Amino acid sequence: MSIEREIQVFIVGASGVFGSRLARLAARERGVRLTLGGRRLRPLDSLAATLGSAVQFVDRERICASELAGFDLVIDCAGPFQGSRTSLIEQCIAAQVNYIDLADGREFVCSIRRSNQAARQAGTAVISGASSIPALSHAVLDELTAHWRRIDDIRIGIFPGNRAPRGRSVVEAILSYVGKPVRVFRSGEWREIAGWSLQGRIDCGSAGKRWASVCDTPEQELLVERYRPTRSAEFVAGLELPFLHLGLWLLSLPVRWGWVASLRPAAGALLWMARQLCPLGSDRGAMIVEASGVGQNGEPATAKWMLDAAANLGPFVPVIPALALIRRLRDGWKPEPGAYPCSGFLTLDELGRLLDELGIGHSATAEAADLLLAA
Repeated sequence: MSIEREIQVFIVGASGVFGSRLARLAARERGVRLTLGGRRLRPLDSLAATLGSAVQFVDRERICASELAGFDLVIDCAGPFQGSRTSLIEQCIAAQVNYIDLADGREFVCSIRRSNQAARQAGTAVISGASSIPALSHAVLDELTAHWRRIDDIRIGIFPGNRAPRGRSVVEAILSYVGKPVRVFRSGEWREIAGWSLQGRIDCGSAGKRWASVCDTPEQELLVERYRPTRSAEFVAGLELPFLHLGLWLLSLPVRWGWVASLRPAAGALLWMARQLCPLGSDRGAMIVEASGVGQNGEPATAKWMLDAAANLGPFVPVIPALALIRRLRDGWKPEPGAYPCSGFLTLDELGRLLDELGIGHSATAEAADLLLAA
């Protein structure tokens, strides 16, 4: 395969759980020159020495456009994106540099189009949510339901293995909504349900059955916007150890009752506790995408896609869409100027190839209609 040109890629938050994995994968790509950015220089220097990359100190909340000059692409892996400012996006637009992120904050991703006019005028692409959701999940749904007449129910679920590395930003992201009202689409209407409400146990194939709870992500909004399900569109997640999953549910009760404003200030303590239990459980994570509706010929249709990430490969899954976009840009792709969620232009075929390269299993199956989406 010929390389159009060498591109300059700047990864912000490169020493984190996901940023470091994206950096390791991108460093293997021909025609990609990496610069690793963040606020902690010691881990950045250590990673850069391994990859042969440049390092640049950066605070994404205080960055200037001049610091981004010369880059073809900036990727924000820093997080947490819940309540995050858009300073980095604004400076990328000012510097006319393409931007993507791995954001999972509902407000952050769903409001990204506010930057659309400025990005279009600058000729710059601002793409939010280039991660497991919505990029991968929507690519799967596009494939599963390509010829359906109607979609009735959708459920997306992510279930990391207990031995997967944890970063503070991920813990803060979860705690930001635990016990607080979360807007979900059920029975054909929007309702509010407490964050981390229990949704029973879900069969995750080789990963076994895992507890699942309601999460607050952009997925609920984007699923309804893109696929127009008639009954439900849900996103759930679960911790492998029942002790941790159910314990977090118990901790959500004081927030639900109004005794505590948020669990986010307890992120440090809860992260320490989770790390002490890291040797327990497994290194196997899973992701499921389920849908039911009406097929091409008017028949009841159901479909399920499952991802099986053994050997602690799960933390690589959220960076796969970003890597796919790096490859596209390197090979001459011109992203459409504007600001939009990462939905509808990455295919399961290209993302599946990257999963295969990493040895992450994935497959689609058909199920009985009365079993699908039963929780």
